[in-house]
Amino acid sequence: MGMSTPKILAFAGSTRTASYNKQLVRFAADAARAAGAEVTLLDLRDFPMPLFDGDLEDQGGLPENAKKLKAIFREHDALLIASPEYNSSITAVLKNSLDWISRGETDDEPALAAFRGKTAALLSASPGALGGLRGLVHLRAILGNIGVIVLPDQVAVSKAHEAFDEKGGIKDERSAKQVTRVAQGLVDFLKKHVG
Repeated sequence: MGMSTPKILAFAGSTRTASYNKQLVRFAADAARAAGAEVTLLDLRDFPMPLFDGDLEDQGGLPENAKKLKAIFREHDALLIASPEYNSSITAVLKNSLDWISRGETDDEPALAAFRGKTAALLSASPGALGGLRGLVHLRAILGNIGVIVLPDQVAVSKAHEAFDEKGGIKDERSAKQVTRVAQGLVDFLKKHVG
């Protein structure tokens, strides 16, 4: 039986150009591609949206960028997310994106159509000692509650300001191996369960 190639959507929960988490997700995306997945690298900065507001939604439905993001999410089997930690939680831009994407556009659309049945692998990078771990606890809970299967393996890269080389590689061999293993683990899971 020929397997279809798993499709993974990779992005960071940060908009900053020099974001450590953007570097981290690029590294992980390359590892997922090497493991045989088709990977789309997305930048949330390209999809600016107002803060979620029920009145806005009532007046005009979903913002254009929310519709675009939602369509992209629906085309992929899985999410590979590198999530920075802001005040022990996830970023506003990531939460806002998830909130808008979770909204239905039509009455007959299945609930949480862009999330249900998807698989996610989580990563974080932070200059601190915990590497953004506390934010991942929140992200795991949110995704689990909207129908995403979140794989148990995750990596939090600490001392992120020293973690990457000029080429975007991860200097610490142990961290590099862990990130590669998480990315490959996601691809392996998809090959078993998506076809």
